[in-house]
Amino acid sequence: MSSHRLERVRELLKREVGEAIRRAMPVDEAGVVTVNEIEVTGDLRQATAYVSVFGSAEQKKTGLRLLEECRPRIQDHIAKAVILKYIPSLRFVADDSIARGNRVLSILDEIENADKSRQ
Repeated sequence: MSSHRLERVRELLKREVGEAIRRAMPVDEAGVVTVNEIEVTGDLRQATAYVSVFGSAEQKKTGLRLLEECRPRIQDHIAKAVILKYIPSLRFVADDSIARGNRVLSILDEIENADKSRQ
C-alpha cells in the first residue's frame, strides 16, 4: 500500500475515532479524551490509537477504562463512517507526550526566567 494512501487512511481514522469517542464518552466521568495519533498496519487489520486523557487522576483512570468498554461501539461507528475493505481492530494506548512536552516547556520557562533575574 502506498504511503500516501496509508497516511490518508490514518488521518481519516483519527478523525472518526475522535468523533466516536466524543459521542460515546461522558466528559464529566472520563475527562477530555483526545486522539493524538493512529498507527495502522499495512494490511489495515490492526490500528493503535494513542490517546491523552485530560482531567483529574480519577478521570484519567476512568477514561482509559471506558475507552476499552466503548471499543466495540467506537469500531461500529468507524465501520459505518469509513469505507474500507477491512475495518481495523482498535487498540488504545495512553499517550503522555503532550504532558511531557508541557513539562519541558515549563522547565524552559523557568530557566529563561532565572536567566533574566540574574541579569
